[in-house]
Amino acid sequence: MSDGFVVVLNSYYTLIAATVVLLVGRILVQRIAVLTKFNIPEPVVGGLIAAVLVLALHQFNGFSIQIEKGLQDGFMLMFFASIGLSADFKRLRAGGVPLVLFTSIVAGFIVVQNLVGISLASLLGLKPLTGLITGSITLVGGHGTAAGWGQIFETDFGIEGAVALGMACATFGLVCGGLIGGPVARRLMKKVKVPAGTENAVHAAEAGPRITFEQPQHKRLITADSAIETLALFAVCLASASYLSSFMAEHFSDSNFVIPTFVWALASGVVVRNLLSAVFKVSIFDRCVDVFGNVSLSLFLAMALLSLELWMIKDLAVPLLVILSVQAVLLVLFAIFVVFRVMGKDYDAAVLAGGFCGFGMGATPTAVANMQAVTDRYGPSHKAFLIVPMVGAFFVDIINATVLSAITSLPFWN
Repeated sequence: MSDGFVVVLNSYYTLIAATVVLLVGRILVQRIAVLTKFNIPEPVVGGLIAAVLVLALHQFNGFSIQIEKGLQDGFMLMFFASIGLSADFKRLRAGGVPLVLFTSIVAGFIVVQNLVGISLASLLGLKPLTGLITGSITLVGGHGTAAGWGQIFETDFGIEGAVALGMACATFGLVCGGLIGGPVARRLMKKVKVPAGTENAVHAAEAGPRITFEQPQHKRLITADSAIETLALFAVCLASASYLSSFMAEHFSDSNFVIPTFVWALASGVVVRNLLSAVFKVSIFDRCVDVFGNVSLSLFLAMALLSLELWMIKDLAVPLLVILSVQAVLLVLFAIFVVFRVMGKDYDAAVLAGGFCGFGMGATPTAVANMQAVTDRYGPSHKAFLIVPMVGAFFVDIINATVLSAITSLPFWN
């Protein structure tokens, strides 16, 4: 321990501490039903407990933790690369026009959500860009995107405690999205013809393109050869992201257009995946990509939460609650008056509206859980269970990253 009660962990101890956080989170999620009900991720549960413990020690004697940032950043890049490597455009064509419509709705909502966040942040006397943290960065993007952009906001835009703020907003979104989706869908059921029967739609969810990284507990069979091949793909994506990021910094340093390295990792994954599939006819081992993506996300979140400085956001509690409350109301109105109507004002549209609430303020697992709660009672919706996982797994993060990069590159933030 050094002066000021700061504990500095090297890469080995950082990895050990992160795995302990994950194990604690797993035990608690398995034993506390409400955590399972709202799909709160294990690294978030364990990490927030660690962060609260560090906060208590900090208030007592100024204790804090510094971890190996290079290791954390590496896992972050691998997670975003896994999203890109999962985006097989050939498979996405199966969704047809409804998939395009729903994706367009989500894209429009991301823009509206950010405009509302920025406007409210400005009215409440906060830095306008803080509104992005209470917007699609956390509410659509979730904890992984929150931690990734939070680091950018702290270093490039001087927003102190951006990572801690993002984690708080993302956790709020997960719970709120799980609470809102069911009631919204049930309200819309009064306006549609409900299909006969109550066949459980869990199997309908598997009618989608494949089991994605959005279902981390699903068992997958991988081999040593497939693991090595997949690691090589990740290495290519990370090397490409590093080169492109350095190239942009060197040749466009005078430009306000900034693309974070993890966005390059995601984009590189998309190019590598579809180039190998379409041009060289190489099959990507999706199960292995999913496993590495899940592991990377879990370790990245555990490390980010372990070093969370909650004392940096204690003065933002009231403004944060105001903005998030307005965002929740916006989500409900958008689901009822836009999603439901554009998607056809039928039973499938009502189920889609419930799912939309899941990742409009939460994550794809929350969206699927919302839909399952509805279809278990009213009947299956194969259309909804095809579209929502595909949009959540492939499109939403790509669209979100594009919108956020465009907004943060506007010249008047500096």
